[in-house]
Amino acid sequence: MLYFAAVTNLWTWVFLGMLIAVTATQLWLARRQIAHVRQHRDAVPSMFAGAIPLPSHQKAADYSVAKAHLEIAEILLGALMLLVFTVGGLINWLQQAWEPLFGSSLAHGVALCASVAVVSALVDLPLSIYRTFFLEARFGFNRVTPRLFVADLLKQGALAALFGIPLLFIVLWLMEKMGELWWLYVWVVWIGFNLLVLFLFPTVIAPLFNKFTPLRDPELADRVEGLLQRCGFRSRGLYVMDGSKRSSHGNAYFTGFGPAKRIVFFDTLLARLTSPEIEAVLAHELGHHKLLHIPKRALLLFAASFGLLWGLGQLIDQRWFYEGLGVSTPSPATGLILFMMVAPIFLFFIQPLSSRFSRKHEFEADAYSSAHANAMDLKNALVKLYKDNAATLTPDPLHSAFYDSHPPAITRISRLATA
Repeated sequence: MLYFAAVTNLWTWVFLGMLIAVTATQLWLARRQIAHVRQHRDAVPSMFAGAIPLPSHQKAADYSVAKAHLEIAEILLGALMLLVFTVGGLINWLQQAWEPLFGSSLAHGVALCASVAVVSALVDLPLSIYRTFFLEARFGFNRVTPRLFVADLLKQGALAALFGIPLLFIVLWLMEKMGELWWLYVWVVWIGFNLLVLFLFPTVIAPLFNKFTPLRDPELADRVEGLLQRCGFRSRGLYVMDGSKRSSHGNAYFTGFGPAKRIVFFDTLLARLTSPEIEAVLAHELGHHKLLHIPKRALLLFAASFGLLWGLGQLIDQRWFYEGLGVSTPSPATGLILFMMVAPIFLFFIQPLSSRFSRKHEFEADAYSSAHANAMDLKNALVKLYKDNAATLTPDPLHSAFYDSHPPAITRISRLATA
């Protein structure tokens, strides 16, 4: 039986106050996005009038509004589940439920973390099904079959268990055995784990979900090889991914590091763009590499994780931290779970800084592309992608500042037009 934990300390009120403030802000931003996109639905921005017809612009607006409505549902469900897990007592109940089987062993902590992850995944599943088979299908993007959807879930669960369970054992052991500086050891392990996943992703993990074949178009391959030579870049290959297997959205990306680095094109992207446009998109991706955006982002992530783990180290032995969040028996596992759940609430209002950092990198990569390819080709490619992916040309500025990792379309195209 779940219980609603007694509100007994100031920390509970601080947590509830922040949750209300963040949830209200998120809902307000989503409503702003809906209103702003609807307001501009019936007129294509003049900059795009010759390239994007009104029906396509309206489709993009309707798609953005539909996603914002789903965002509202996700916000409300997320806030509700956070309350249920914490002051609602679900974590406390799960902790007690595993005790007869595992006692206070490391296995108990791993089982607790795993059960929280499973419950969270099951709660999120209906919205994921709706997003894939209703929202994406309604706008003509979904190509995932029920069988593929289930297969993806099983593979994701298997990978989470394969990598997550050993990592949890190591982390919980370090938390118990390494004294006051346990968080520093965990931080080192966390860095190593991320580097391992980054190294394995291109050649081991990604092929479990998609098929990757070498780029076979001779004319395009020659053009790409010429660009790589001009940029002084060497990779282990240019690959085409069967992105059409799941969606009609198009994209390209750079992945991996060292000998495992690869350039990947979605087959949907190659089907829509001309060779010069593909070259310009690739130059943008190479810009991220040559300008060290990937290591810079990794360093930022590692610095943030250092600060967060230090913060957890200060809270891990404070009973008020547990009791204020509905947990009666402190443990490394419950401390880790509570901190991971609560930290995003307290960090939400600095999210625009992260988004701005990412958008700065996108501008820099665009400038690199303009210097090594044709700026107009990149502009034309982006306009095609905006149209084909139904990306809104008129996002709400505040919503965009919080959530968008890429610059708004009008701002980005304006810069390229003057490059």
